[in-house]
Amino acid sequence: MKKLFAFQVLMILTISLLAQTKVEWVSTSQQEQWEEQKGLKISVLSGNADVEVQLNQPQQTMEGFGTCFNELGWTSLGILSAKDRESILKELFAPGVGANFTICRMPVGANDFSRNWYSYNETDGDFEMKHFSIANDKETLIPFIKNAQKYNSSLKIWASPWSPPTWMKYNKHYASKSLLGNTDFKSEEWGMDFTGISNGLKPDNEGKEGTDMFIQEEKYYKAYALYFSKFIQAYKEQNINVKMVMPQNEFNSAQVFPSCTWTAKGLSKFISYLGPEMQKMGVDLFFGTVERANEKLTDSVLTDPQSGKYIEGVGFQWAGKGAIAAIHQQFPALTLYQSEQECGNGKNDWKYCTYAWSLMQHYLKNGTNAYLYWNTSLKQGGISTWGWKQNSLVSVDTVNKTYKYNYEYYLMKHLSHFVKPGAKRLNTSGSFDNLLAFVNPDKSIVVVAQNEGNVEKKILIKVGDKTIAPLLKPDSFNTFLIK
Repeated sequence: MKKLFAFQVLMILTISLLAQTKVEWVSTSQQEQWEEQKGLKISVLSGNADVEVQLNQPQQTMEGFGTCFNELGWTSLGILSAKDRESILKELFAPGVGANFTICRMPVGANDFSRNWYSYNETDGDFEMKHFSIANDKETLIPFIKNAQKYNSSLKIWASPWSPPTWMKYNKHYASKSLLGNTDFKSEEWGMDFTGISNGLKPDNEGKEGTDMFIQEEKYYKAYALYFSKFIQAYKEQNINVKMVMPQNEFNSAQVFPSCTWTAKGLSKFISYLGPEMQKMGVDLFFGTVERANEKLTDSVLTDPQSGKYIEGVGFQWAGKGAIAAIHQQFPALTLYQSEQECGNGKNDWKYCTYAWSLMQHYLKNGTNAYLYWNTSLKQGGISTWGWKQNSLVSVDTVNKTYKYNYEYYLMKHLSHFVKPGAKRLNTSGSFDNLLAFVNPDKSIVVVAQNEGNVEKKILIKVGDKTIAPLLKPDSFNTFLIK
């Protein structure tokens, strides 16, 4: 009788605890986005689970998710009514509303999605930066960022240049590769068609991977470090605090748009000047962005006595994904950013969205602390000033002055809406591994899973002593919040 009574008490307590536990479930498919699913029950495990979340094995700490502020993002939003524009910004940045973005990137001067080439100082030989000016940014980037900050005043901003001022480069040009007579840059798959576009760079003045296009002299290093400091201060005067910088976007890539190749040795020398300047201003310095699958390019800078002592983290993008695992293993305490999700071909289709999920899993399972999208908003078709069609979170119809959220926005939201800054990624075990799991600072558990098949799939997920058994729609993404 006593044993029966004890069992009954245990069952009552178990049912009570289960009743207190809540689970939210949202799914996205090609047909329906962000559907709230009802009726999912929590139970005590009976039998083997398809996946078990390892609560006792916390991994890296998440700083957050976000996007980028670039000029074409703002000008495309400017086509819309003020009401629609503010609705989008609220959806992206307001805590608890939509994407909950907490960390964003911006360029230092022009990038490939600027209105045109510019830098903050094109006065040749102005080593003292007397002619430094962010006047251009007051038309685009500054209002873009400030409008986002209205909805999240604690939004973290970091920055990187695509090219130094032209007079600081050996070829005296913003680009590194010529478009004159060049047929190498036309690809439907990649959305590239530079036909009829000229950047004015002569073929005999191109830069090359593995070379330093930045002038390797002390006065230029000092001037460029001052340029960064002036940028930080000018933005601070606009009430925008840039918290971190990286010295060069894709330092191995000679591009037809703003770009600058460096060697790892050259960047190490520059960082020895930039590091002290950023320390004075309380700004973190990361190395990157790294876009090659060669960890030695990163390792050589991190271990260099001139530069390594200043570097707090590393940013990886594109083929750099092939180096992140080795760097995380070698430097487990180093902060790692996925600094720019691969940006598609302007079609914004479901196929690319599913590819983006594979990128997310790769980066996050290899130690990434922050994950960032690239184009926030673009005109429909997504074409840049230099002829590259790319994907974006939002597409703007310029004729009807309407907009839509693209598939990749919902995929980002499946993580960013639920995974809070300070969350820990969790390992999982079992036969089903097409998922990511996190524990938030409030102890709630987030599980994001994909059913890549074309039929419904039931999976049994074990979290502690609780289980859920959702029936996943075909070809769908699903987020479960257990609290």
